[in-house]
Amino acid sequence: MPGGTRAGFVVFDRVTGRVTVSRDAHGTVRSASVVKVLIAVDFLERHRVVSAGDRGLLRGMLRSSDDRAATVLWNRGGRGAVVSRMVERIGLEDTAPPPASRPGYWGYTALSAADVVTVYRYVLERADARVRGFVLGEMRKATRCGRDGFDQYFGIPRAVPRPWAVKQGWSGFGLVPREPCRPAQGNAVRVRPAAVRAAPTLGVGRPVLHTTGTVGDGDRWIVAVWTLSPPGTPFATAASRITALTRQVHRAGTR
Repeated sequence: MPGGTRAGFVVFDRVTGRVTVSRDAHGTVRSASVVKVLIAVDFLERHRVVSAGDRGLLRGMLRSSDDRAATVLWNRGGRGAVVSRMVERIGLEDTAPPPASRPGYWGYTALSAADVVTVYRYVLERADARVRGFVLGEMRKATRCGRDGFDQYFGIPRAVPRPWAVKQGWSGFGLVPREPCRPAQGNAVRVRPAAVRAAPTLGVGRPVLHTTGTVGDGDRWIVAVWTLSPPGTPFATAASRITALTRQVHRAGTR
C-alpha cells in the first residue's frame, strides 16, 4: 500500500475452518456502514414479526447503505445498546459502541477485520434461518450506488467474481461524492444527503473504506478488508487501492 495508508484484512475458509490469510486482524477502525449488519441482525432477532415498513428500512440499509434507515433503527434499538447486545451474543472481541459523547453516530462503532469475520460466521452458522436468509439475501442484491451517491462497487464487487454477498463501508469523503455514481439500468437509487455526518473517531481525520462479505459457492469464504487513507485522499483513489488489495487478498486466501 502507498505510504501513509494502513490496511487490515482476514480471509476465513468455512470448509477448512481456518483463517487462510490475515494482516492486523484485531486492529480497530471505525465501522462506518459495516455496523449496519449488526443493526439488522439485532433488529431481526428482537422482532419475530417485521412490518412492511421496517422491512423496507432494513432492505434499503443493507442493499444501498441507506443512512436514514440505519439511524431510525439505531435509535429504536437503543443506540449503543445495539452493539453491546451483539458483542455479548456473538462473542466479539474488538467491537465497541460509539463514544458516550457521540451516541447517535453509529458509524463511530469500533470493529476489527477479525470481528467482521465472526459476525458473518454467526449469521451463516448460528443465526436463525429467517435472519440468515434476509440479511444475506439483501447483501447479494447490493446496488451499484449507495443511497448517498457513492459508488459502492469497490473491493469485493470489483475484484471478485460472483457469487458474493457484500456490505461496504466508507467514511471521511464528505457527504456527497465529487463524481456521483451512475447506476446500471434497473439498479437506480435516488441520491439524497446522509442523515449522519461521517465525522471520524478512530483514525481521526483519515478516510476509511471497508469491503466485507462472503464469496464463492455456498458462501465458502468470508472476506473482510479495510483501509485507512491519508487525509484528503479522493474517494476514487482510495476505492482503487482497496480494490487492488482485495484482489491480492482474495487470490492469496482462496487458492
